[in-house]
Amino acid sequence: MTTPKDSANSGSGAAKPSNWNLPNVLTSLRILFIPVFVWLVLSGQQWWAFGLFAVLMATDKLDGDIARARGLVTDFGKIADPIADKALMTAALVSLNIIGVLPVWITVVILFREFGITLWRMWMLRNGKVVPASKGGKLKTVLQSLAVALYLCPLPGWMDIPSYVVMLLAVAVTVVTGAQYLMDARRHN
Repeated sequence: MTTPKDSANSGSGAAKPSNWNLPNVLTSLRILFIPVFVWLVLSGQQWWAFGLFAVLMATDKLDGDIARARGLVTDFGKIADPIADKALMTAALVSLNIIGVLPVWITVVILFREFGITLWRMWMLRNGKVVPASKGGKLKTVLQSLAVALYLCPLPGWMDIPSYVVMLLAVAVTVVTGAQYLMDARRHN
């Protein structure tokens, strides 16, 4: 037996998924927990900060996987997920600057690239061109997350150098992928 709702949906193709779904809830929780994360870092509760950061980064992967697998990709998710990612990484880098364990220049370079490319992608979208995330962009995210996690985790002093090296690698990939986006766009125009 069909209901009026079924009849309405059958003529219009596939129904859009509701914004009230698990991926969007996970994204929203990630945004809501950023102030808690910052408080943990600034109050010196490094293990808790590390744990929360790991959970928040895991939800980033999880929400995307669930959304794609279950057909729950929404306009809200397309906008909120990158905002949550940028907000968490910005909060992490700035917090590490405030507590004095990360050089400020690293944060400036990463955030300049992140926000510059984000604004550029928004501008491209307004002009009808979607710029998808590249494989290099995904590697950049993994390296940034690993580097921040190493800085958050209270490791022995000898780990300072490997943590810094991973962060420098993250900065290099961040800059290279940003330049690659712009070069690719120039080639296609």
